Amino acid sequence: MAQTAGGTKHHIGFLDYFDKLEDPRQEAKLLYPLDEVLLVTLCAVLCGADSWVEVAAFGEKKLAFLRRFGAFENGTPSHDQFGIIFAALDAKSFQQCFIDWVAALKKAVSGVVAIDGKTLRRSFDRAGGQGPIHMISAWSSGQQLVLGQRQVDGKSNEITAIPELLDLLAIEGAIVTIDAMGCQRAIAQKITDKKADYLFSLKGNQGTLRDDVELFFGEQSDQSYADTTIGCHESVEKSHGRLETRKYIVCGDIEWLRERHDWPGLKSIVMVEYTAETPKGTRREIRFYISSLAPDAPTHAAAIRQHWGIENGLHWVMDMVFRDDECRIRKANAPANFATVKHMASNFLRASKGKQSMRLKRHLAAWDEDFLHDVVTG
Repeated sequence: MAQTAGGTKHHIGFLDYFDKLEDPRQEAKLLYPLDEVLLVTLCAVLCGADSWVEVAAFGEKKLAFLRRFGAFENGTPSHDQFGIIFAALDAKSFQQCFIDWVAALKKAVSGVVAIDGKTLRRSFDRAGGQGPIHMISAWSSGQQLVLGQRQVDGKSNEITAIPELLDLLAIEGAIVTIDAMGCQRAIAQKITDKKADYLFSLKGNQGTLRDDVELFFGEQSDQSYADTTIGCHESVEKSHGRLETRKYIVCGDIEWLRERHDWPGLKSIVMVEYTAETPKGTRREIRFYISSLAPDAPTHAAAIRQHWGIENGLHWVMDMVFRDDECRIRKANAPANFATVKHMASNFLRASKGKQSMRLKRHLAAWDEDFLHDVVTG
């Protein structure tokens, strides 16, 4: 938005990346330009709106503020109109625009990129025969940003959505971490083709691969690893009355495993021995991973810990700050598109100045128009 009838307006840079988004409405009937619809929705979500009724109310009450950025000649849409517009917007195109915007913010992604899925529990639409949608998100642990997301097709699963998301991301030099659902040869190949590394959790969905890794570590442990070379790293943490110990054992002497399973780029296998001591007793778990990284134990330990940052850094924030699990937006593409807007708002708030919590920043955006202005223009 640049010149309008009201004079020079403040430019909102993120809207430039949504110019190519196709407006599904008929041109002759447009009362509300798409860029204005996107802006009012983002600002409303930044200020705490979690439904179309709340977004519409924000637009009505904050019209003078919105006109700092655009004409808004016809005001802002009703809640029904917001729902219709976002239900019709192509979700994949909307997500691509989001990814382009984030890529422009951060020219290169480094460190761990954690990929994980989350179900929007109340996004089901019984009347329309639509179950709750599931979103796959890519999270930069180091930069604390959502890099992109992809809705899982109702007739598919994460295994097909993850490669589609990877196709959209620039991940050269990054370490892509995925849980056991994404532990697939084709996904490993795609990551290495994009000049990145992978670290996958192992469960029973890969035939005998996990069994072979577990058997190897068991046999070698019984012999104190006399027949192979390993790297070790240990961390001990105490919090909330619980003592947690993690021992990481990494081995790169696995030519036999590469020959047996023909896994793209495989260089290391990892065993993590986890022990939690609490007043109620001791809990132990053993987890296994495969990796294209060189067999360096501290590197693997850091990447495994950072992968779980997506739980606290993204999923928890979406649930507790943006109330994902309470959101009742359900029609067609609207749930996926609204989730993208919330990811956008999350990135804006994280990038804004100040050390306040995400929850408090959302309140500040609602209370202080100057703060909201700085967030969306910063």
